[in-house]
Amino acid sequence: MNMQAMMKQAQQLQQKMLKTQEEINNTEFEGKASLVTVVMTGNKELKSVKINSDSMDKDDIEALEDMIMVAINDAMSQINKVTEEKMGAYTKGLPGLF
Repeated sequence: MNMQAMMKQAQQLQQKMLKTQEEINNTEFEGKASLVTVVMTGNKELKSVKINSDSMDKDDIEALEDMIMVAINDAMSQINKVTEEKMGAYTKGLPGLF
C-alpha cells in the first residue's frame, strides 16, 4: 500500500471517529438508583438530577438536586482537566482523542 492511500485511509478513519464521538456527545443517558435519577450527555455533562421522595419538601428537593448537579459537573470538569494535562503529551497532533 502506498503512502498516499494510507493517508487517505487515516483521514477517513479520523472523520468516522469524529462523527461517532459527536453522536455519543449528543446522546443523553439516564441512570437510576433507588430514589435518584440522573441524565448525562455523552460528553459527561450532567443535565439533570431528580430525587423522588414524598417525605421531603419540594423546595428542599429542588435545591438538593441543583447542588448535586453542580458538584458532579465540577468533579467531571476536574477529571477532564487532569486527563487533558496527563494525556496531552501522548495525543499532541491527534485532535479529538481526549
